[in-house]
Formats: sequence, C-alpha cells, structure tokens
Amino acid sequence: MAEVIQAGLWGLVAGSALLVGAALGYGLRVPQKLIATVMAFGAGVLLSAVSFELVGEAYDQAGLAPAAIGTLAGAVAYTAGNLWLAARGARHRKRSGHHAAQSQPSEAEQGGSGTALALGALLDGVPESAVIGVGLLDGGTVSLVTVAAVFISNVPEGLSSSAGMKRAGRGKAYVFGVWSAIAAASTVSAVLGYTVVGAFSPAVIAAVTAVAAGAILAMIADTMIPEAFQDAQLAIGLITVCGFLVSFALSHS
Repeated sequence: MAEVIQAGLWGLVAGSALLVGAALGYGLRVPQKLIATVMAFGAGVLLSAVSFELVGEAYDQAGLAPAAIGTLAGAVAYTAGNLWLAARGARHRKRSGHHAAQSQPSEAEQGGSGTALALGALLDGVPESAVIGVGLLDGGTVSLVTVAAVFISNVPEGLSSSAGMKRAGRGKAYVFGVWSAIAAASTVSAVLGYTVVGAFSPAVIAAVTAVAAGAILAMIADTMIPEAFQDAQLAIGLITVCGFLVSFALSHS
C-alpha cells in the first residue's frame, strides 16, 4: 500500500508542474524566445529519459523485439489519437498562439475544440505519468530521473499551452480546470501503472514501458519541438542537447 501511495504522490508531483507552467503562461507575459528555449530544453531532457530510462530498461528486461515493437506501437497509438484530435481543433494545443498560423482556435471558430484541447492534454500527459508508476516495480524505488524529466518538460508544456488558450479567449476557470484535471489524471495514471501493470510478466511490463516511450517520443516530435523551433531556430539544437546531457548526467550520478 505504501508503494501505491508513493506512486500516486510522484505522479502528482510530476503533474503539478503543468499547473506551475499554466500559472506562468496565463498570468505573465513570458517572452516568446524564453518559452521556445525552455521547451527545447525540456524536449532534450525527455529524449534522454526515454532513451536510457525507458527504452533502455525495456531492452534490458525483455530484449530487442518487445522494446522495438512496444515503442512503435506507442508511437502509432499516439499518432492515431493525435490525428483524431487535430481534426477537432487540438492540432496546436502546445502552441502559445504567438503566431497566427499556429494558434489554437476559439470555441466560436471551431465548436468542440475546447474539449479536444483537454483530451489532447490528457493524451500527452498519461504516458509520462504511467511510466513513473511502472518504474516503482523495479525494486520499489521511483526513478528520480524520470520524475525530473517529466516535471521539467511539463512546465513549458503547461506554460505554452495555457498562453495559447488565453489568446484563444478561454477563461481562467477553463484553463486551470483543464490542468488541474490533468494533474489528477497523472496521479491516477501513476497508480494504475504500478497496480495494473505490476500483475503482468516482466516481458509485458517491458512492452508497456516501451509503448509509453514511443508515445512520448511521438509527442516530443509533434508538439514540443515545433513550438521550440518556431522562435529558437538557430539555437534549438544546442539547447536540446544541453537538456539531454543534464538528464543523462542525472541518470548516471
């Protein structure tokens, strides 16, 4: 029971970063280049965590086939969900709305887009939190690198997306209601990752970890890097590498 509570608490910690980012994005006029810079850094942190903490762990547990198949399945599932949501107004859910061509639609412009945005945020956040709970299955200790990676990446995600929601005319109650719900869902996802996945064999656990990794990789490429590239084109590579190295150093400290 203690480990179940621990899983939920770590999921809540990681998910709460979305609320921190949302508060900054909604309440402050954060410079666009700063948003892009932090987004690029967060993408690098997640890339490292996915490589060494998730795909690498899945490979060690079950070999190449489950790791590769799971990663590909996660990417396919995420992409399918993302395509469905994009057609309903959630294509630019991580965008700050600074550029008109990549702005979120208002409800008047596209009915149901608010619900699609919320579902898109859920699609992005659930895999990240689930792996936190799965990580507790290995010796009963959470991977602090994974938690740190998810937390660091969630701040710019919440910041950029909430700024875009505000520009699209959505009120404070909607914005913070969405991110509070996603933080709660992150808690539940971490608990389910520990309790449900823990009942399966190591090969299945490895495959589930890889599925989450594939979904996260697809999310990085589809929603985080485009926002970062928009305003930090010349520096995005360097900033992303810095984030990658920080996460790599944490995982080997």
